[in-house]
Parts: sequence; structure tokens; C-alpha cells
Amino acid sequence: MSPLAAQVQQEEPDAEEVARTPLTDLNIDSEDIPEVLLQAEADPYLSDGLESCNAIVGEIAKLDSVLGADYDLIGSGDTGLSRGKVAQSVVGSFIPFRGIVREVSGAAGDQRKARSAATAGMVRRGFLKGLGQERGCAYPARPRAERLEEAGQ
Repeated sequence: MSPLAAQVQQEEPDAEEVARTPLTDLNIDSEDIPEVLLQAEADPYLSDGLESCNAIVGEIAKLDSVLGADYDLIGSGDTGLSRGKVAQSVVGSFIPFRGIVREVSGAAGDQRKARSAATAGMVRRGFLKGLGQERGCAYPARPRAERLEEAGQ
């Protein structure tokens, strides 16, 4: 999974991610925002070229490849403390004035841009699934039916 997808889904950081924390804080180990998210940020509600259910599925698949699975598959998940998150926090605490260092190095700004793009990608995916549902498309061009039934809809 890409670091951006892990950041979006807040998955358990592995040993490699923990070790890269200082490099990320110093903006040495930054990641480019995927083009599909930049496009979603530019116009999350664009429907040009989405005449068929297959076209919608294709757009959703592009977003899934960078964002990971949607909530209709994974649910809200656990965002509590974990060993990996604690380890990452401890490693990050070794950098004095970490918040200032992240701002000066540009890492904090890059993280804000990545989160904004990921949010736009999630909005786009929700829009696409709503569009697919409105048109009577089958999953994955719409939310999973099992998830909707669980919610009582």
C-alpha cells in the first residue's frame, strides 16, 4: 500500500514507515500526489464520459488503487492507539521542535495537500457510486448492497 493510502486509511504503520518518520518530517522522503487525485481535486463532480456503468467502474477502480478500499468494504475501522502508531510517535519525538521543522521543511504543507487531494478523491468516489446507483448499475459502480441493508436502507 502506498504511504498516501496508508495515511488516508490510517492503517497500522509497519517498521519501514516508522523508520522513515524522520525523513518524512524533514521532507526528504516525500511522495507525489497521484494524478487521479489531482483530477478529483480539480472537479470531483465531473460526469463527462461516464455514459456507461463500465466507465463508472473504471473511474472507481482508479481511485481505489490509490485510496484503498472504500467504506462499503472496510467500514469505519479502529483509529485507536496501536504499537505502530506509538512507535511512530516516539521516533518522531526525537526531532526537537518537530512541528516547526515540519513547517520549515515543507513536510506539513505537503501533508495538507495530500490530505486535501485524498479527501477530494473520496468525495469523487462517493459521487461516482451515487451516480451509478441512480443509473441502476451493479456493484462496484454503486455501494455494496449488503452494507446498505445493514444500515436499514
